[in-house]
Amino acid sequence: MTLPAPDALFAALEGTWPAQSVFSAAQWTIRDGAGGGKRVSAATTKDEGADIAVAEAAMHALSQKPLFMLRDTQTVLQDRLAACGYGRVDPSVIYAAPVAAIAKDPPAISLYPVWPPLAIMRRIWADGGIGPARVQVMARARGPKAGLIARSHDRAAGAAFCAVHDGIAMVHAVEVAPALRRKGVARMILQGAAFWAQGQGAQWLALAVTEANAPARALYDALGMQVMVQYSYRQKED
Repeated sequence: MTLPAPDALFAALEGTWPAQSVFSAAQWTIRDGAGGGKRVSAATTKDEGADIAVAEAAMHALSQKPLFMLRDTQTVLQDRLAACGYGRVDPSVIYAAPVAAIAKDPPAISLYPVWPPLAIMRRIWADGGIGPARVQVMARARGPKAGLIARSHDRAAGAAFCAVHDGIAMVHAVEVAPALRRKGVARMILQGAAFWAQGQGAQWLALAVTEANAPARALYDALGMQVMVQYSYRQKED
């Protein structure tokens, strides 16, 4: 099975975690994130010589602080932004693996796919810093999607969001209740997400995570997922 190309992974990332609106400004793609976080608010381009001032002006017009998302291969643009005072933040990676290699039918009453998300899921997300603006991002995703609510020790233990774009199922917003961490809940969520995605016809399971998130990355490595592409953001300090 041919591995998904970087462009396909980024398209799935955007398709399953979409901005409120997207428009072009010269060579730039500009996103109105509506408070949904960096991923839906960052400007991107494939032209490493693109005029930075054009993107800055477009983001200021949206009342957004200028923010850029770059693949690690875009070294020229990284250097240009650094020269303009933009620091590198949140270096991240996208993992992927065949759905069939991870999918596992969850034990009875341990994991449920639902949409819209239940109140308990919203509380779990909110406790982890995933507030209403990010839940609105999930609501904007088109195509097959589900919220995943996990149970462990007779209580709600975790929540996640999964959506499919062109055969790639992206997992977002994985959050486990602090008292139930290190008990296999996150693994169950990933395996259950793959099982659900398999039923939607997806061939790949993928997710994005910061390089610094060692516990999460250890799980993804243990599941046999591979780092496919690296990216980061550039922004100025306040």
